[in-house]
Amino acid sequence: MLDDRESLLRRLHEMRSEHRDLDTVIARISVERVDQLQVQRLKKRKLKLKDEISRLESRLVPDIIA
Repeated sequence: MLDDRESLLRRLHEMRSEHRDLDTVIARISVERVDQLQVQRLKKRKLKLKDEISRLESRLVPDIIA
């Protein structure tokens, strides 16, 4: 159980890092007015990462019965 939690936390950290990196890349590419299709793909990847991050965070937080 602990190993599973640690691996989830490690994966979560990796995804957050990639999400931040994509912010930087998208900002740089947008300023340079390069391939807009590439910008769209990066933004789509960023949104997918955000969804995965949310999913992992919800797995890490225990269910609270109200």
